[in-house]
Amino acid sequence: MNQEIITRAGEIVEKNTGEETYCVLALIDLDGYPTASTITASKAEGINRITFCTGLGGTRTNRINKCNQASVCFNANDYNITLVGTIDIVTDPDVKKEMWYGGLINHFSGPEDPNYCVLRFKTQRYNLLVDWKEAVGTV
Repeated sequence: MNQEIITRAGEIVEKNTGEETYCVLALIDLDGYPTASTITASKAEGINRITFCTGLGGTRTNRINKCNQASVCFNANDYNITLVGTIDIVTDPDVKKEMWYGGLINHFSGPEDPNYCVLRFKTQRYNLLVDWKEAVGTV
């Protein structure tokens, strides 16, 4: 039963990546308090890994440099997918090109922009409510 819910949750997460989609990313702020903000997920590998795009030296990257613990939440009327894990800042040019999507042009000059970076989230545990079925566990 858990595997069925995990698979369905992964499909939902992958469907909710790219332009015009949003999820919530929670990080620990510089004063040690949890903070949450909406962000577009660039790509996902089920519930295991999710990437985001942002700017270097901004609020998010400063928080991650201090504490790389994070949580991601996707929700709608028929699901709530909460993932907890770690997040890292990636500046590799190939990864930046791979994760680039059109909407980022509003913030960066292109995938080569030195201020543009990728955030790579890796799930360690999950709490899933999908189609009114629940699964809690670790990856």
